[in-house]
Amino acid sequence: MLNLYINGDRYRIDLPGDTPLLWVLRDQLGLTGTKFGCGEGLCGACTVHIDGEAARACQTPISTLNDKEVTTIEGLSPRGDHPLQKAWVAEEVPQCGYCQCGMIMSAAALLKKKPKPSETEIDQALAGNLCRCGTYNRIRKAVQRAALPVGKQGGLK
Repeated sequence: MLNLYINGDRYRIDLPGDTPLLWVLRDQLGLTGTKFGCGEGLCGACTVHIDGEAARACQTPISTLNDKEVTTIEGLSPRGDHPLQKAWVAEEVPQCGYCQCGMIMSAAALLKKKPKPSETEIDQALAGNLCRCGTYNRIRKAVQRAALPVGKQGGLK
């Protein structure tokens, strides 16, 4: 039996320790914002935060999560009002939208460490996240918008 802390809640999970976090989130807890993309940790669709760091849920065995806090897109801002989520809407980022949760979670980890990242830092932080629709320019603009001080975000509060 493992104790997992996800989005501020404690869960007791009775699964083998090598079970990927992604399957616990989606299949056991119904947190389907974290997507299955490649299953190899290469596309970034399954990005979550573990103790504030971006991590791939498809490659993270639950046995490694003892006393660690996991945050999914659902826990980033339950009301959907995180500055990145607002910027995503303002910049009309999503096309198909499949990669967006992972992109937002990677960008949120970046902004937490580096509140005013350069274009190069944004590109480097998101390099492991693939967008098959190619909305990279809009993604970068949304991250830049979210990094602006409140009041200068084109109407975002």
